[in-house]
Order: sequence, then C-alpha cells, then structure tokens
Amino acid sequence: MDSTSGSCNACGATGIALMKLSLGKDFFGRAYDRLSPSTDQSPKWYCEGCSMQKNLQRDFRDIVGEFDKLTACQGSILSTQEEFQRASLRLREIATILSGVAGHSPFLTAADVTQLIGRMQITTMQA
Repeated sequence: MDSTSGSCNACGATGIALMKLSLGKDFFGRAYDRLSPSTDQSPKWYCEGCSMQKNLQRDFRDIVGEFDKLTACQGSILSTQEEFQRASLRLREIATILSGVAGHSPFLTAADVTQLIGRMQITTMQA
C-alpha cells in the first residue's frame, strides 16, 4: 500500500502520509510483532498523530498488565521501585499529552489514565 493513499484508520484523515508499526519493543523493552503478514489480513494505517497516540495506548496497556500482575501478587516487572517509578512517570506523561490533544484520542481516554495513576498512588501509599 502506498503510505499516502487511503485514510487514517483512526481519525479518517486523508491526503497525508500514513504509517504502520509492526516490529518494536513494548514499554518494558520486550519485543513484539503486532502485524504478522501471515495472520494480519487487514493491517491498520495511521497518520502521525494517531500513530503517536497508538504508541501511548500500547504503553498504557503494558503498564496496566504489569500493574494487574503486581496487585494479584504475581511476578511483575513493577515489583522493583525503579520500574514502578518509571511507569508512574510515563502515565503522567501520557495524561499530559492527552490533555493537549485537540478533541479526544481514538485509542485512550484521559479518565482511564487518571484512574490508573490513582490506583498506583494508593498502592504506593499502602506499601
């Protein structure tokens, strides 16, 4: 697909450069392959703004997953103070970025991020 044809699968913008992400690292440095050619029959294409927001969503989802493991007393990367603080900082960054997004993010709500920040603060206070 030509990266300038079609429209953004999130916001519908047309006539702009589009991109897709396939290989990379998650927030905690683990490798992932989101778009495997043999299994993904309809890859999503995003404009620059939506692509950035999709990355924020991925980081949020990674942190939520590890926080859920931590609160369930399962092995979690967030069990170290350094990673917990790094994840907390990233959530605050995400909240700040979302507060500056015109309209709303098609992937993530500021309320969800704020709620997780609150849950993590309570966990810190209980420790």
